Amino acid sequence: MAEKFREKAAVLEQEQIAAGIYSMWLQTEQIAPAARPGQFISVYSNDGSRMLPRPISLCEIDREKKAVRIVYRVAGKGTEEFSRCAVGDTLEILGPLGNGFPLERCPEGKRAFLIGGGIGIPPMVQLASELKGEAQVVVGYRDELFLTEELAAHGTLYLATEDGSAGTKGNVIDCIREHALTADVIFACGPTPMLRALKTYAAEQGIECWISMEERMACGIGACLACVCKSKEVDEHSRVHNKRICKEGPVFLADDVEL
Repeated sequence: MAEKFREKAAVLEQEQIAAGIYSMWLQTEQIAPAARPGQFISVYSNDGSRMLPRPISLCEIDREKKAVRIVYRVAGKGTEEFSRCAVGDTLEILGPLGNGFPLERCPEGKRAFLIGGGIGIPPMVQLASELKGEAQVVVGYRDELFLTEELAAHGTLYLATEDGSAGTKGNVIDCIREHALTADVIFACGPTPMLRALKTYAAEQGIECWISMEERMACGIGACLACVCKSKEVDEHSRVHNKRICKEGPVFLADDVEL
């Protein structure tokens, strides 16, 4: 199992990039060099009354500068606290956590769909930058766009919006069909309804599909069993048909889990 590190990370940059969406760069001596696309970190509150960390996916990894970027939505008191951090403030973080995307499934000469929806879009940035094969980045928004420049820098970008304000009016599958896109493998992260639809689409098209599942996590290291999902195989830890999203995931082969 990959080594995890607990560090006091200094805030290098912080900005709001959309309504309720913030981008933060953190200086991390040990986590950044070890991190891979699709992994996440647990970010701890500086308020002692909030014991549990908030799991946040990695958007970008700068191994040379030993820094990571997280892009997160303010959804409660913990993330609201993070949004008020200024340059020079510190946050305790644990990581890198979970299993990332299997980059070897899309070597040179292969084509991948990198599909993100909502706050599942940020992990696609680092994934696109490290993928050896061709990246077709298909992302779905409700309305307001974010991270489009970063995504377009590493692949061909296609947009879908629910209100039709940019790109295809509809969802990511509508966008794929509108542009008659094809791929050898799918890497996706987003809300469960989107992942469920992609799993069905991939089965119909005969495409290998890897999904990063979003779930409320407590410990982030697989001890508390608060983030289990149904699986085909019996879990060695719980001895039932469950997998821990924070530990065995968050990335799974779609056929191995129930949605």
